[in-house]
Amino acid sequence: MENNTEVKEFVLLGLTNAPELQIPLFIIFTLIYLITLIGNLGMIMLILLDSHLHIPMYFFLSNLSLVDFCYSSTVTPKVMAGLLTGNKVISYNACAIQMFFFVVFATVENYLLASMSYDRHAAVCKPLHYTTTMTTSMCACLIIGCYVCGFLSASIHIGNTFHLSFCLSNVVHHFFCDIPAVMALSCSDRHVNELVLVYVSSFNVFFALLVILISYVFIFITILKMHSYAGYQKALSTCASHLTIVSIFYGTVIYMYVQPSSSHFMDTDKMASVFYTMIIPMLNPVVYSLRNKEVKNAFKKVVEKAKYSLGLVF
Repeated sequence: MENNTEVKEFVLLGLTNAPELQIPLFIIFTLIYLITLIGNLGMIMLILLDSHLHIPMYFFLSNLSLVDFCYSSTVTPKVMAGLLTGNKVISYNACAIQMFFFVVFATVENYLLASMSYDRHAAVCKPLHYTTTMTTSMCACLIIGCYVCGFLSASIHIGNTFHLSFCLSNVVHHFFCDIPAVMALSCSDRHVNELVLVYVSSFNVFFALLVILISYVFIFITILKMHSYAGYQKALSTCASHLTIVSIFYGTVIYMYVQPSSSHFMDTDKMASVFYTMIIPMLNPVVYSLRNKEVKNAFKKVVEKAKYSLGLVF
């Protein structure tokens, strides 16, 4: 029955079937999505406009904001449309496309966080060699590598998932085309496919986590050796935002993908998915803006320039 796909479309079950919750959820997700768009696109514009932020750390942060914007946009608008219109049908091809780009951007974020930890390691542990270590070409190679890994991983997952036959139920017990939820509908033997999902996801997550952990081991060793309290505070502040995002992101990703499908419970999976598809992309710019003095100063400059320009106009 391989490749004998009879299902032409899927029905996304969504978060809830309760009619009274559709509009409140639509309003909540609309607000979350608007904050995500404004926060991430605003962060990108802020970094572009302020020359003081044209350094590797903010180059990576601008790419992180772009990726957060993209992977939130892959999922959230479809969820909002389903809540507003009640139409939760998604075509077979649209489901595959949604899954592909979601995996691309989630994987890119995974490796971006690892690249950012390497950047923080270079800044804290070898500050005198930072400019020669984190060159423009080095940053470009790391970013390109992140995107290559994202597209490669997505291609493997899409081939692995849609190679299966779907000839029974077409009701996806999720609010978007997530891999475990779609794979659960297959009428093929999916044991090998589940192993591929776990192994590829585990490699991506734990390789990036290993880079992050090794980087922070050296960072904390360097911090402990510092005799200057000001230097100690500066080193911690440069890493605090990144560590916060890393903790939130990997906690939910490990729960979702680095376990067999038999261990999944759809309701708890949905809650975890809301967190990493909608909440995390919204939180990233907030965390970085609240915990970063340079970002705050850049924002103040932009506001002051805007006030001055408005004053000239009126």
